[in-house]
Amino acid sequence: MLFRIIYFNTMENIQSIPKHIAVIMDGNRRWAKEHDLPVLEGHRRVTDVILEPLIEYAAKKGVKYMTFWAWSTENWKRDEKEVTGIMKLFKHVITIRLSTLHKKVVKVQIIGDISKFDPAIREGLEHVVEKTKNNTTITVIFALNYGGRDEIVRAFEKFERAYPIPNIQYPTIEQKQFNNATIEQFSSCLDTAGIPDPEIIVRTGGEQRLSGFLSWQSEYSELYFPSWYMPEFTPEKLDEVLSEYTLRKRRFGK
Repeated sequence: MLFRIIYFNTMENIQSIPKHIAVIMDGNRRWAKEHDLPVLEGHRRVTDVILEPLIEYAAKKGVKYMTFWAWSTENWKRDEKEVTGIMKLFKHVITIRLSTLHKKVVKVQIIGDISKFDPAIREGLEHVVEKTKNNTTITVIFALNYGGRDEIVRAFEKFERAYPIPNIQYPTIEQKQFNNATIEQFSSCLDTAGIPDPEIIVRTGGEQRLSGFLSWQSEYSELYFPSWYMPEFTPEKLDEVLSEYTLRKRRFGK
């Protein structure tokens, strides 16, 4: 009887762990300001202090995928000095931090339109993705130059190439482009093809909106909006997220 109790408790704990946690990394600048630091120091703390322990701890807890929205299609509009500093930080992350993740058998994937980055960043990201493709500890996805609407527009273009429509006369262009399309077919053309939808999306910093993050994939994601900032996202805070997730009743429209 004792064995059965332990077995079922263990199974319950496994089932309460989300396979995929996605994070909108917000509050870096506010954290820096509240600590009387330059804006870039909030971003630097995330890359140099927060991400690696957080990813390691998530893997130990049984999380299989984590997505971090690191740069949006709108972030280019920020102050030029901040943008320049973040691009230098990206290069540091690619050469130092992502190499460390590889040593820990972490698989790295990228979503978003990275063609907008300079060649050094773009080629560095492509190298890391190729280098880590067979790693199995956990899959970490970085959303770079990512926007939900932008992804869907690019997915339409991929869909049209992947599933060409026969040369038939249709009453409207809408019927031509989307005739007989399935959810599975369209999903296969998204940046996240092959990646399960996130069970829970966390936006740090207290703002309560998704801002277009994973617009298609978030249909049934649980949402959590803690007040603490991304530079405060320690493993202990991940326990808070996991605890919150266990309280949710996921009905999927039923």
